[in-house]
Amino acid sequence: MSAHFDALIAWFEHLTPSTLEQIGDYYAPAARFRDPFNDLAGIANVRRVYAHMFDSLEAPRFVVENRIEQGAQAFLVWRFEFGLRGRAMCIRGGSHMVLDEQGRIALHRDYWDAAEELYEHLPVLGGVLRLLKRRLAI
Repeated sequence: MSAHFDALIAWFEHLTPSTLEQIGDYYAPAARFRDPFNDLAGIANVRRVYAHMFDSLEAPRFVVENRIEQGAQAFLVWRFEFGLRGRAMCIRGGSHMVLDEQGRIALHRDYWDAAEELYEHLPVLGGVLRLLKRRLAI
C-alpha cells in the first residue's frame, strides 16, 4: 500500500481546484470524512469540503511532514498553510486514513486542535481562550 500512500500524499500536496476533479481516484464512493467541523460520508460531500476550503481561504496548501504506515492504514502528520483576510496562518495536525481494496480512502479522520490552531488567533475569542488556558494550566 506504500505506493497508494505515496500517490495520495502527492495529490494532497498539489491539491488545487482543478486537481480536485481527480478525487474519485483517491476517495472511495462511500468514503467517510471527519474533522473538527465535519462528519460526513460520500465522495460528493468530501469534495464539497475541499471546494469550500478553496472558496473560503487564500492559497490553501497541505505539507505532509511524516507518516506512519501499517498495511492499508496510515497516519499522516501535516501542516496546513493558508491565508485568511490577508493574514498567513498555519494549522498542524494529523490524519488517520484507511484504504479500501482498490487503494482508495474509505476513512479519513483529521485530528487537530481547533482552539489552539485557529480560535486563539482570532482577535476577541483568542484573548479569552488564551486567558482561560493560562488559568487552567498547572
